[in-house]
Amino acid sequence: MLSWVAIGVVVLLIVGLASVAWTVHRSFPKTSGTITLDGLDAPVTVIRDDHGIPQVYADTSDDLFFAQGYVQAQDRFFEMDFRRHVTAGRLAELFGEDALETDELVRTMGWRAVAEQELPLLSTDTRAYLDAFSAGVNASLADHDGSRISLEYAALGLDGVDYTPEKWTPVDSLAWLKAMAWDLGGNITDEMDRSLESIDLTRAQIAQLYPDYPYAMHEPIVNQGAIVDGVFEPNARKNDTRLPERPAYLSRSREAMLRAHRATDDLDRLLGATGGGLGSNAWAVSGRHTASGAPILANDPHLGASMPSVWYQMGLHCNEVDADCPFDVTGFTFSGVPGVIIGHNQSIAWGFTNLNPDVQDLYLEKVVDDNQVLYDGKREELTTREERFEVQGGDPVTLTVRTSRHGPLISDPSPDLSTVGADAPVRERKAPPRGNGYAVALRWTALDPGRTADAIFIFDRATDWDQFRDAAWLFEVPAQNLVYADVEGHIGYQAPGRVPIRRTGDGNWPVPGWDPAYEWAGSPIPFDALPSVLDPKDGYVITANQAVVRKNYPYYLGSAFDYGYRSQQIRTLLTSSDNLTVDDMQRIQLDTYSELAHRLTPYLLDVPLPGGYYRMGQNALQNWDFTMPEDSAPAAYFNVVWDKLLADTFHDDLPEDSWPDGDSRWWAVIESMLDDPDNSFWDDRDTDEVETRDDIIKQALLEARDELTRLLSRDPHRWEWGKLHQLELVNPTLGSNSSPVRFMFNRGRYELGGAPSLVDAVSWDASEDDYDVTTVPSMRMIVPLDDLDASRWINLTGASGHAYNDHYTDQTALWADGETLAWFFTREAIEDAGGDTLMLEPPDQ
Repeated sequence: MLSWVAIGVVVLLIVGLASVAWTVHRSFPKTSGTITLDGLDAPVTVIRDDHGIPQVYADTSDDLFFAQGYVQAQDRFFEMDFRRHVTAGRLAELFGEDALETDELVRTMGWRAVAEQELPLLSTDTRAYLDAFSAGVNASLADHDGSRISLEYAALGLDGVDYTPEKWTPVDSLAWLKAMAWDLGGNITDEMDRSLESIDLTRAQIAQLYPDYPYAMHEPIVNQGAIVDGVFEPNARKNDTRLPERPAYLSRSREAMLRAHRATDDLDRLLGATGGGLGSNAWAVSGRHTASGAPILANDPHLGASMPSVWYQMGLHCNEVDADCPFDVTGFTFSGVPGVIIGHNQSIAWGFTNLNPDVQDLYLEKVVDDNQVLYDGKREELTTREERFEVQGGDPVTLTVRTSRHGPLISDPSPDLSTVGADAPVRERKAPPRGNGYAVALRWTALDPGRTADAIFIFDRATDWDQFRDAAWLFEVPAQNLVYADVEGHIGYQAPGRVPIRRTGDGNWPVPGWDPAYEWAGSPIPFDALPSVLDPKDGYVITANQAVVRKNYPYYLGSAFDYGYRSQQIRTLLTSSDNLTVDDMQRIQLDTYSELAHRLTPYLLDVPLPGGYYRMGQNALQNWDFTMPEDSAPAAYFNVVWDKLLADTFHDDLPEDSWPDGDSRWWAVIESMLDDPDNSFWDDRDTDEVETRDDIIKQALLEARDELTRLLSRDPHRWEWGKLHQLELVNPTLGSNSSPVRFMFNRGRYELGGAPSLVDAVSWDASEDDYDVTTVPSMRMIVPLDDLDASRWINLTGASGHAYNDHYTDQTALWADGETLAWFFTREAIEDAGGDTLMLEPPDQ
C-alpha cells in the first residue's frame, strides 16, 4: 500500500513539475519562422543574435515601430505593464495596500496626467511612431493572455489577483519618461536633508557637509568658453557683451528674441513635418588620441540594479534609408518606449550622463481654511481634484489632491514631507506662523508638458552636429550631459534641458511660497546659453556627473554635482596615451582605483593600534595600490573602515534620514576634515569626552577588524571584498523577501569589485547595514567611429524578461567579469553572426 502511495506522490510531483514547466515555457516568444499580423503594410524581418538581441528591418517607419512594439512585448511585456502602473499610480490594483503610498505620491504629482497633456504637443511623426508602437504591442497581446504573456501573471493569479492587461497606448510610453526624469531630476533629497539637519546643526555646519566643487583639483566638463550676449561661445575667454552700451536687461530680452527666432525656424519640424534616467560615465576622444585616427565614444550609465535591466538592446533599420523611412539606428532603449535612447546610427554616436541640475524646488505653503494659501499678503484658492485608488484585497481609497500656484502639495500623501515643512529653517520677515507646519508644494520642470519624446527620434536619425543639437534643444527633461561623436571625426558636448532661473535664492533650501520674490523667472536658461562645445581644444569630452562649467558661469545650474573624482581619474587614464583603442576604453570602464583610499589610507596607517589581532587587520593596508577588485583583502578592510568612520563621525550629529551614504560628497567632506583633527564633527556627542580625528579613526579601525572577523575570517589573508560586496538582481514586484515565489524571479548573488565614486561605480550604501550592491553600470558600450561593426556592448541582465528563458541573465556573468559582446551594425555582419530569424507578415502575403 505504501509503495502505491509513494508512486502516487511521485506521479503527482512529475505532473506538477510538468505543469510548472509548461506554464513557464508557454510565455517564451517565438523567434523564428513566420507570424501573420494585422496592422503591417509589408513584411518585417527580425534577426536575433545568440543572446536574443533583436535587429528589426522594415520598409516603412510605421512597420518598423509596429515591429519594435511587438518584439518588446514578446520579451518584456510584464515589465512594461508594471512600469505603466507605476507612472499611473495604480500599483495597489495589483499589489494591494503596501503600494498605496507610492500610488498616492505619483498620482498627486500627476505623471500620467502630464503625459496626456504632452501627447498633443508632439510632432505628427512622433505620434504616428507612438501609435504604431502601441499597435505592435497590442498585436502581441491579441493572441496571448495571462501566463501566456509572462510567468508573473500566473504568480499574481495564485495570490488571488484577477487581472487582464489593458491595451497599450502612446501615453503609457510617454509616462515612463516622467519616471526617468524623477530618478535623474534634481536635488529634492538634498533640500529635505538640509531641512532635517537644520534641527540640530547651524548653517555653517551644514555648509561643511555640502562642500563647494573642487575646481582647482577636478576639471569641469567644459573647460573653455563663456557667455557672450546670452550665448555660450566655446572660444570666449570671459562673460561679456559685444554691445556694452546696452543694459543687462535688454541683453536678456535679446536672448528671448533669439529663442523665439529659433522656434520659428524649426516650426515645421516641431509641429509634424519631419518630427522624429544617478551617476554615469561617458566620454568621447578625438582621432588625434586614438590608434585608428577616428573618434571613440564610450558610455556606462550608473542606475539602480534591477531584474530585468532597465535597458533593452535593439536595432531599428529601414531597408532603404530615405526621407520616408530615415532610421538606421541601434543601441539601448527602455521597454515600452519606441526608438533608441542611447547608441549610434550610420553617422553619429551619442551617450548620456546625468547633468543633475536643480530643477525641483520645495515651496512651503501656509494653508488656511483647508483650501486656501497665503500669497503676497492675500488668500489664494488651491485647486483640488479627487483621485480614486482601487486596492487589491481591500476597499477603494479616495485622496483629495491639492495644488497651489507652485505645484501639487506632496506633503498631503507624505507625512515625512510634511515634517520637512515643519522643520525647515525659514527666517524670512513676515513669515506666517507655522502652527502644525507648512504644506509642501513641489515645483518641478517635468510637471510642465514638454516634447522630450520628439527628441528621441531626432537623435535616432541625426547625421551631424547641427541635427544632434536640434534634438538636444527638445530634450527638456531629464536634463542630461550629451556626449557626441561622428564618422566625420568630430566630437562634442551639449547640456540640454529646461533649467529654471530663480529670482531669489539658489534652490538649495525650501522657500516661502507666500513671498513672490521666490518665484521662477518666466523662462528657463536659454538653450543657446547652455554649455556646449564642438571639437574641444584638448580633444576630449569627459563627463562623469562633475560640474559642467567653470564657476564664473552666470546661470545657476545646481550644486548637486559629483565632486569629480571619477572624471579626473578618467582624464588621467585617457591622457596617458595617444594611441587609444576600444580595448583601452573597456579597461578604463573597469578601473577600480580609489582616490579616497589614496588620500585616507596614510591617516589610517598612522594611528597606533594594539599589537597582534588588531594590528594584523591594519597591516592589510600596507603596500596597497588602492584598487578595489572583488578578490582584494585591503579593499574589504578599507570599505568596512570607511563605513564605520562615517557612522562614528556623523550618526550622532545627523537625523537617520540624512546619514552618509558614502558617495563623492562624503569623500569631499572627510577630506576637508582630515587636516582639522579638532573639527566638532569628530566629537561624539553621546560621550562625556571630546573625541578628535585620531580617536574616531582608531575606533573605526577596531570596529572594522571585528566585523570582518565576524563576517569573513579571523585571518586577513582570507578577506575578499567581493564576499561582502554582492549583487542580487531582484524582481521589483515578486522578488521581495516576503514573496514566496521570489526564488523564481531573482538571480544572484554575484561577487563584485568596485565602489561608489570609482570609475567602475558598483556602489553600496554606507547608511545601510550591509555592503550589498545598490547601483551599477547598468550597461556598457564603446563605439569606434571608423568601424561601427567593431563596437562593443553589454547589458546588466539579458534581452528577455521571462524567468528561465535562456536570455534572462545570459549577459550578467559576462558583465560581472568585465566582458562585452560584439555589437554588429551592418546587415551583412549581423546575418553572418547567425541567430534566429523571424518574419512578421501582413495577412495578404
